[in-house]
Amino acid sequence: MNGANPRIDIHSHFFPRVSQQDAAGYHDGSAPWLQIDDGGATGSIMVGDKAFRPVYQALWDPAFRLEEMDQQGIDIQIACATPVLFGYTWQAAQAADWARRMNDLALEFAAHNPDRLKVMAQVPLQDLELACEEADRAMRSGHVGVQIGNHLGDRDLDDAQLEAFLTHCAHQDIPLFVHPWDMMGGNRMKRWMLPWLVAMPAETQLAILSLILSGAFERIPEKLKICFGHGGGSFAYLLGRVDNAWKHRDIVREDCPRLPSEYVKRFFVDSAVFDPGALRLLVDVMGDDRVMLGSDYPFPLGEQKIGDLVLSSELSLDAKQRILHGNAASFFNLE
Repeated sequence: MNGANPRIDIHSHFFPRVSQQDAAGYHDGSAPWLQIDDGGATGSIMVGDKAFRPVYQALWDPAFRLEEMDQQGIDIQIACATPVLFGYTWQAAQAADWARRMNDLALEFAAHNPDRLKVMAQVPLQDLELACEEADRAMRSGHVGVQIGNHLGDRDLDDAQLEAFLTHCAHQDIPLFVHPWDMMGGNRMKRWMLPWLVAMPAETQLAILSLILSGAFERIPEKLKICFGHGGGSFAYLLGRVDNAWKHRDIVREDCPRLPSEYVKRFFVDSAVFDPGALRLLVDVMGDDRVMLGSDYPFPLGEQKIGDLVLSSELSLDAKQRILHGNAASFFNLE
């Protein structure tokens, strides 16, 4: 670790160099792939023959990423798949094969500098047995955790199958990072990036409350390591509303034996909230031992100067060190 404030960024994304030919054999030819422009500095994520998102070199080039990490003062960055790679709607066996390929490519990406580049795996979440098998294989192969989406179609994290996967990860000491995807809202949020600005925080809050209010956190072993991206979405800001509802409406507490705010010690969040007041609230709600530096790099909605929000805050030096490094080192077994 370098400097007085070493930094581990736990929330960044990558996309392997998957060509259109590579993707052609999956999901009727509509699997995502990477189109790199002439010159190699920019490109597009493609889904079939449709452009999904413009991207740049840091997403697929580990050497270039390390240059930017040096510029940003980041010691270690943990990368996970761009969620469009999940394949949750595919036939399970094909999704499992795809996940293995993406996870092996992730390790190739990290092999450029394994001390500074770490990766999380993806799994075919639609099949419990295959998901557990791939999670175990990935961890044996060198991944430091598993990233999952916050839901599977209409099934949230309190679904029996998804709860069973979380329980498996608890028993196997597999850290989990939950990322929102396939956002709610449909055509009502078709412009101005509203799915990312409104639905994405709501999806994350929904995932957390699904585990709390269903009683799932009472059934899942307490040793589960689970972190939610984007500062937990709307959760911290609206927790008072949830506690109030639990106190006054029996339908809210019928499956949840304890006040919802008592469950904040069961999970972690990252620091990607972009505002000093929001960070103060997040730390007040979660505690500085439950927040980890996360940037959402290298996307435009990520923190542009990674870690500056924490470093410039009024938090104590000890709290800053926990958020910038200590919590992540323990969570991902990097110590």
